[in-house]
Amino acid sequence: MTRRRGVAAAAATVVAALLLTLVACGGDSPTSPTTDTKRLEVVSWWTSGSEAAALAVLFDAFRTANPDVDAVNGAVAGGAGSKAIVALAKRLQRDDPPDVWQTFAGKSVQGYASRSVVRSVAPIFAREDLRARMQPTILRSLMHDGRPFGVPTGAHRSNMLWFNKRLLAKAGVTPPSRGYTLAAFLADLGKVKASGATPLCLGGKDRFTTVELFENTLLSSVGGRGWKDIVADDFDWRSDRAHTALKRFGAMLRYADPQASRLTWDEATKKLASGGCAFESMNDSAFGELIAAGARENEDFGTTPFPGTDKSFLAVVDVFVAATKAKNAKNALAFLGDISTPATQLAFNRAKGSVPVVRDVDVSALTAYQRATSKALWGSPVLLSIAHGEAMSPEFQEGFYDAVTTYVRKHDADRFADDLEDAVSKDRIPQR
Repeated sequence: MTRRRGVAAAAATVVAALLLTLVACGGDSPTSPTTDTKRLEVVSWWTSGSEAAALAVLFDAFRTANPDVDAVNGAVAGGAGSKAIVALAKRLQRDDPPDVWQTFAGKSVQGYASRSVVRSVAPIFAREDLRARMQPTILRSLMHDGRPFGVPTGAHRSNMLWFNKRLLAKAGVTPPSRGYTLAAFLADLGKVKASGATPLCLGGKDRFTTVELFENTLLSSVGGRGWKDIVADDFDWRSDRAHTALKRFGAMLRYADPQASRLTWDEATKKLASGGCAFESMNDSAFGELIAAGARENEDFGTTPFPGTDKSFLAVVDVFVAATKAKNAKNALAFLGDISTPATQLAFNRAKGSVPVVRDVDVSALTAYQRATSKALWGSPVLLSIAHGEAMSPEFQEGFYDAVTTYVRKHDADRFADDLEDAVSKDRIPQR
């Protein structure tokens, strides 16, 4: 079978393969930092307006506490880390890691930890009392062999739907709210199209956006219990539930922006803000970008949980890790140590559109949307994303991207199931 892989999924596979090579060559796992230099390099993929502003918060906090250190921002553009992850994997293979880099919670950070590429941050967790302060599901997602290996910046809620209020009014569509159904959403997409506007924004140049759209549709169709079945490898990809999700996904794609393949995720979000399209399914990185673009919450745009997913918080959790072989290990751990302080959490998440993952941050200064999202984080079941490499292995994530890409081209449910069953088989092969 010939496949065209999603960039982010292929990147995850490159990382897995190269890290296995590193382990075969012998990994080093020191328990304490020994290098004390005047430099720090941090690699991330945050380059859009809201992302850059949020990243600046972390650098400012570090530079204030460490004014004599040259902190280098090594950000690499590319949605969901599609290019940064590949560049990082090549550096790891050359045994030339940056001191600190960005990854995701769950299988992503645990994969690095299992291969001794990143340091335990247990001393930071003990000093900051993070085991008690952090949201429990997110805390567990950072653990390997009983120790934490990364510090999260905040939690994005992925199962969100954004809309331009002016375009909905023009189309005669009532702004959606809790309890919104997929049937109503599809009907509203049709109304928007009939009004002459573009119904569905999509930043298809960043492959993860299409996969996120399917992921949200899948969660809507299978529910939280079905999601747990998927994560436990107990889900039938040829079942009626899977077919229902695919049919709904295919129906939505018919309303997608014809220019989607030329747009990155943030360009698509800006298009929503300016009235170029009516709806967007996107994690709430979109919120930070909408605000950065000058759009006004509840005036220019609105939001609601993706239809049928109100009761779940599908989390995308960005995490920073410190390299085992960091050239500037002391500075690396100092950078991570600043992230969880309440002042940094508040300022970072205000810019990013995400919400703090520790209990003692006073979110009353954040926007109404973020306050509601914070309440959902602490009051709803938190699920980890497949699209962002949190819930499943890199091998399964690759298959997930393959399956979605194939379905977008072929609309063939059997081919979709073939890809996912193949991914499950790869996931079962022991990794050494």
